[in-house]
Amino acid sequence: MNQGDRHLHRRIIPVYVVLPPYTLLMDVAGPMEVLRRANVEQEDVLFDYRFIAARPTQTTSVGLTLAELSPLPDRIPDGAYVVVSGSVTPPSDADDVEPELDILTAWLKTAVRPGITLVTICSGAVLAARAGLLEGHACTTHAACIEEVRQYAPTARVLDNRLYVEDRERYSSAGISTGTDLMLHIASKLTSPMTALTIARHMVVYMRRTGAEPQLSPWLSGRNHVHPAIHRVQDAIMADPAHGWSLSELAGIGAMSARHISRLFQEHAGLSVTAYVNLMRVTLARDVLTNSRMDMERVAEKSGFASPRHMRRVWSKYNELPPSHYRRSSAE
Repeated sequence: MNQGDRHLHRRIIPVYVVLPPYTLLMDVAGPMEVLRRANVEQEDVLFDYRFIAARPTQTTSVGLTLAELSPLPDRIPDGAYVVVSGSVTPPSDADDVEPELDILTAWLKTAVRPGITLVTICSGAVLAARAGLLEGHACTTHAACIEEVRQYAPTARVLDNRLYVEDRERYSSAGISTGTDLMLHIASKLTSPMTALTIARHMVVYMRRTGAEPQLSPWLSGRNHVHPAIHRVQDAIMADPAHGWSLSELAGIGAMSARHISRLFQEHAGLSVTAYVNLMRVTLARDVLTNSRMDMERVAEKSGFASPRHMRRVWSKYNELPPSHYRRSSAE
């Protein structure tokens, strides 16, 4: 397939970015930069994003005016994403924004239906809650808006101390910069973890994970750093976990001595080279188990383990549930 044919076969995902009055500019710029880079870094998915509002111009949190905005569409296609930006409190001498908020609320009520994914950034969750779109869902928002969302959405499970929350067709993020974290998570799911990592490194941001937020894919473990040589080594391992990686071979990829790469890998990735290779192999084995009918011996071989017994021994260090659990889950 030539380059032109690949572009023709890209999956197109429409993304509608809703801009409320006094849009918090970082809520838009960060997440949309993730999607822009995603369109550059891979050729399987094209994010077709457009900016919509109740009026053709919109004032932002920093005083910059956004112009030539598209009107709220009568209907959006199945499979689309609706991203609702947060906003700041208008200055005391500003015009009343409630009529415009009412228009946006009414539009969201009709536009977001089953098959449409809703993404809220920061206080954008308040608008979604006003529209009744968070009822029965887990969500989060900026700390200053938690109680307001709970008031508008009494049946929602509003979580605090989270960077972002995913619940079925609802994604929500906390304050401001976490919109970028959330969009990296979405880009990882819709394209690949490697694409998301490449975007994060280009933007010089971390693929963050804490015990309080939804767990990212194990493929992203140990990537919360900006050391280029260690990233090169991790990229090589991630591309072919089953390869019989030796420390000297990986040291060559990192252009350093075996002793030096061992020290830097532990320092920046938070685990040893051997542990990282094993984690990638276990993650590969889990994906194979979930998506195929291969027997355990073939799964072990395909994932780089010497035998099923070897695979189970390493597996137990990273998973509480046995490999057979993933085989059963995939069959259900």
